[in-house]
Amino acid sequence: MIGWVAVAGIALAAWVWLVLVRGFFWRTDQRLPAGAALAEWPEVAIVVPARDEADVLPSSLPSLLAQRYPGPARVILVDDNSSDGTAELARRLGQDSLLPLTVTSPGQPPEGWTGKLWAVAHGISVAGPVEYLLVTDADIAHEPDSLAALVGAAGERDLVSLMATLRVETLWERLIVPAFVYFFALLFPFRWVNRPGSRTAAAAGGCVLIRRSALENAGGYAAIAGAVIDDVALAGLLKRAGGRIWLGLADRVRSVRPYPGLAGLWRMVARSAYTQLRHSLILLTGTVAGLLLVFVAPPVTAILGAATENWLVCGLGAAAWLLMAGSFVPMLRHYRLPVATALVLPVTAVLYLAMTVDSARRHLLGRGAAWKGRTYSTVRG
Repeated sequence: MIGWVAVAGIALAAWVWLVLVRGFFWRTDQRLPAGAALAEWPEVAIVVPARDEADVLPSSLPSLLAQRYPGPARVILVDDNSSDGTAELARRLGQDSLLPLTVTSPGQPPEGWTGKLWAVAHGISVAGPVEYLLVTDADIAHEPDSLAALVGAAGERDLVSLMATLRVETLWERLIVPAFVYFFALLFPFRWVNRPGSRTAAAAGGCVLIRRSALENAGGYAAIAGAVIDDVALAGLLKRAGGRIWLGLADRVRSVRPYPGLAGLWRMVARSAYTQLRHSLILLTGTVAGLLLVFVAPPVTAILGAATENWLVCGLGAAAWLLMAGSFVPMLRHYRLPVATALVLPVTAVLYLAMTVDSARRHLLGRGAAWKGRTYSTVRG
């Protein structure tokens, strides 16, 4: 049992370090700062890339068209070669709206571009010389004061991004979605992202307000044209160029996209997991080992120790398990879910491990990052 003592002890030490040193990633207090009322509100273009989004547009686009923004603003929906009537539906939804709507299409993306980024770049070209761009996904709904709150909070920041509240209505959504945000924060602690001197950079692609001059000075979307994880790539681009960025959890911005079963959530994670590991089998092996040690070893050693009456192993494993569960509680509260479900986080971690391995399998089979009929096998992260 000496080996199990070592495993349980290392897992506990890892959780002590994660909870105390890893940028307090588990806290959910990074929320949009209150902005002062501006004497003159800058012009904003809201760019919405959309590919086959007819199912969700009625729940999201009207919320953008109804923004109560004190300055000039317009919405540009970029139809990325949809086959489900997305453009026609958008035009109907834009009739008699508070903000003007432009529906445009960029054609097929050139070599080296992902479809979404090509659509966003086209939307920016249509927007003209505005001061700010709000790039928001077609499945994201905004409260009427969302745009004003984002611009008011921007201040000297060049990028302000909100992690939209995702749906947690089905069993699979409740099991996987809060953990998705939790793991994202573990990889990119929001406090570190928001610290000007930190090298950590990330954004949430569903809701990103960008100062146009800072984007152009950094090279624009052309500099990240092939990025699959485009939000993180964009944040890194701006931060390396000296821009100030901010990322937090949203209270009034939400995703309306449903994930009724496991398959849709699996595709969402597997699409980019191996890209996050830079398509490295070495990093994949290390990630699998790390997930097993940090998330699976605590409950296994706690239960094994109790079954064999080795109370040292049981105590170390149980302490690590409780630290893990405790770090997940704030995210569960953010999503208004029972805190007791924090104890099943190891089960969710195993699912994410399987999704990550499947992501690597798909890439090795040449399917790469597949999304809505397109596959990106060689583009960067």
